[in-house]
Amino acid sequence: MSMQEIQRLVSRGEGENIEFKRKVAHPEKIIREIVAFANTKGGNLLIGVDDNGNIPGIKFADEEIFVLEKAIRQWCRPKLDYEVDVVPINGKKSVVHYRIKESEKKPHYVLNANLQHPKPRSQRIRSPKGKAYVRFEDKSLQASPEVWKILKRGRKPRDMKFTFGEKEKLLMEYLDSHSHITLTEFTRLAHLPRFRASQTLVLLVLANVLKIIPREKEDIFMLKFS
Repeated sequence: MSMQEIQRLVSRGEGENIEFKRKVAHPEKIIREIVAFANTKGGNLLIGVDDNGNIPGIKFADEEIFVLEKAIRQWCRPKLDYEVDVVPINGKKSVVHYRIKESEKKPHYVLNANLQHPKPRSQRIRSPKGKAYVRFEDKSLQASPEVWKILKRGRKPRDMKFTFGEKEKLLMEYLDSHSHITLTEFTRLAHLPRFRASQTLVLLVLANVLKIIPREKEDIFMLKFS
């Protein structure tokens, strides 16, 4: 990758598939971005770029790569597929570009560690293994239990069969007049236990009837084609 290509990426700003980091100061946090890219649509991590788009670069690119790749090996499961380039700015500084591919082994997760998360307890997925993340706009969000299930079951696309009963009909009628619904709202609307409401929404996403939009507080569900 050339410096001109780096500049074109930077000009787009941070977003669904681009993340800037000044340096690898906290690798255990940067790997959340990498995992989120792998679990979503892939992305580009640029080290040596400020949040505002300035490109000061880094002096010791090899050291930054060593620290981050050690963290990837230690904390990310399953193994991630990515490419890394060192792009010189001048004789002293460079930008490190990680290109992370969308994975066929979803969900990837970060092994349990003492990291801080803003999401409420009901929205966290804490398996014995670790925590998954997904990318939405310019944020890497911890995956809800519903997103985790969709990532896992969606690895092998197949025709999904489900019974379109009264609860599903009630949901469709609601979405005819509302832009979206949350799991909590559907639980109340359909008078279902939370786990049953969750199963219904996950199945409808996998059947391409609904789409899920990750949110920090609570995911929302919308009609897939609306």
